[in-house]
Amino acid sequence: MSKASVDAATLARWRQDIVFTENVLGDDYTFRSTWGVFSPKAVDEGSRLLLEHVDFKPDADCLDVGCGYGVLGMVMAKKCPQGTSVLLDKDFVAVDYARRNCEANGLKNTEVFLSNGFNQVGDRKFDIILSNLPAKVGNEQHYLYLYDALAHLKPGGKFYVVTINGLRDFISRTFKEVFGNYDKLKQGKTYTVAVAEKL
Repeated sequence: MSKASVDAATLARWRQDIVFTENVLGDDYTFRSTWGVFSPKAVDEGSRLLLEHVDFKPDADCLDVGCGYGVLGMVMAKKCPQGTSVLLDKDFVAVDYARRNCEANGLKNTEVFLSNGFNQVGDRKFDIILSNLPAKVGNEQHYLYLYDALAHLKPGGKFYVVTINGLRDFISRTFKEVFGNYDKLKQGKTYTVAVAEKL
C-alpha cells in the first residue's frame, strides 16, 4: 500500500489565501477566502440563486446570517447603498475574511461581527434578512433562526432563505407556522429559494 504524499510546495500553496473575482448581479467583486470556509473557490450556486430573487430597496437595512466570507452581505451592501448591511458568522475565520472582503471592495456601509446566530444583534431591526441555511444543523437551529428572524425584522420586512431541496417541505411548513406565510420563489435542480414576510 503506497503512502500518500504531498510535497512542501503544495502544502505551502494550500496555506495561501484563495483569491478570485466574480460578477454577481452585474457587479464585479474580488473575494479572498481559505480552505475550511464554505465554497472557498467560487460563489456557490445556492447563494447566486437566492440573490437573483431578492427585492432590494436602495435604503434597506440588511442582515446576512452565517455570512461566510461575505458574498450575500456584500451584494446587499452594493444593492442597498443608503442602508446598512450587517454580516454575522459564528466562525471567527469567516468573520475575518468577510471584514477584509468588505474593505477591499470599498463597501463602507457594512458591519461584520462574530455572532452565534442572532445572539449579538441586540434589538436591531432589518428590512431584509438573508441566509443560506445549512442543511445539517438540526431542526432546533432552524427554528431558532426563524423565530429570531421574525423578531429582528421591521414590519413588512422579509426573510429570504435558500436551502437544499430536501429541506423544502420543512421550510414551507415552519415558515407558515412562525410567520403565517410562505412563498416559494424558485425551485432549481438542487436548491429552493423561499421568503416569508413579517406582517
